[in-house]
Amino acid sequence: MDKSSLGKYGEDMAAEYLRDRGYKIIARNFREKYGELDVVAIALDKTLVFVEVKTMMINDNGIKPEDQFSKAKKIKFSRIASIYAGLNEDLVDNKRGWRLDLIAIEVSGKNKPIIRHYENV
Repeated sequence: MDKSSLGKYGEDMAAEYLRDRGYKIIARNFREKYGELDVVAIALDKTLVFVEVKTMMINDNGIKPEDQFSKAKKIKFSRIASIYAGLNEDLVDNKRGWRLDLIAIEVSGKNKPIIRHYENV
């Protein structure tokens, strides 16, 4: 599986994971000149949630998908989320606001993917 296919597969898995937990998916792959949002969703408590998805094949070198979420990536992710929230103020609950989440997925050819969800990164 090439990097692009693996990324798409991970984003599909993340969206399914979120839907199974009651999230409503609002957008996927929202692109702006400053970056991209993998998944935009509304949580059960009505919080607007921006989700960065990191997907990797399971490996023996100890590197996990979440290790790829660098400080620079987090800053870029926060910037594009802020832009999206500003353009879609009607989606932002005044009491809850919005948050940034990370979903890390490890994929193996034979086993079910391992999914870890980090809220409020």
